[in-house]
Amino acid sequence: MEIGFIGLGHMGFPMASRLLEAGHHVVAFDTSTEALDRLVMLGADPATSPADVGDRTATVLASLPSPAASIEVATGPNGVIAGAAAQRFVDFSTIGSPTAQEVGAALNQRGIASLDCPVSGGVSGAQEGALSLMVSGPEAEFRAVKPILDVLGKPIFVSTKPGAAQTMKLINNLMAATALAATAEVVVMGVKAGLDPSVVIDVLNASSGGTHASRDKFPRSVLPRTFDFGFATGLMVKDVRLCLAEAEALGMRMHLGDAVGMLWEDVLQKVGPDSDFTCVVKPIEEEAGVVVDGRAG
Repeated sequence: MEIGFIGLGHMGFPMASRLLEAGHHVVAFDTSTEALDRLVMLGADPATSPADVGDRTATVLASLPSPAASIEVATGPNGVIAGAAAQRFVDFSTIGSPTAQEVGAALNQRGIASLDCPVSGGVSGAQEGALSLMVSGPEAEFRAVKPILDVLGKPIFVSTKPGAAQTMKLINNLMAATALAATAEVVVMGVKAGLDPSVVIDVLNASSGGTHASRDKFPRSVLPRTFDFGFATGLMVKDVRLCLAEAEALGMRMHLGDAVGMLWEDVLQKVGPDSDFTCVVKPIEEEAGVVVDGRAG
């Protein structure tokens, strides 16, 4: 199948690469010439703009870093909406329900179907084709693109309601942000009390306190002090902000969510938006005067 792909960042590049490996013809665009050239070396055809992608492919996929980027790529003056061939737009970005609805409404006016399809699983999931893909929009369009999504992981149809998959992704990411922050706090507490951090993680994982953070993120990126899980602190904070804003729009107060949001805002100020989100442990370590180092074990 001929597929357009826009956005070749940490997630987009491995996703587009998997589609090429599966035998699909990919027409790609990214503002980074380096990223685009790397994918061309793997067999993709380069495009000059999102509109050019939309001129050459019926199915356009996008993986973008912000709501503003999704709006510009989909509906801007040189966006997919200007492409003559585009029939459907599948957005893997996490942009919140209102933005997804805005993009979908604009595209629908031009006869282009829109599917929200935010993903979970990180860079490793994108590389291994093990992503969780949450999808909302017209069911017929979901069935049309499901063979493509199956290459990338496990697609789960959430609802026909536009933006519903975005809500689901924000709920998921608030849970992930909470679990990572809470795991960081309790492991630092254990180290402060004289416990071996690797033992703390082993006990959590064998007991009721285990989380995805303790089972995967800490062993892979925190205990070895590599901080290279593959998701930026700035993106985590962006997702938490979007979730809390959506809860507020629903008239709901999230007491725990607000506390988690404040913690992540503090982390953002101290470690910067480009740091790996597993660096959440660093300000907590600094305040406690200890370091969570599992390399000796």
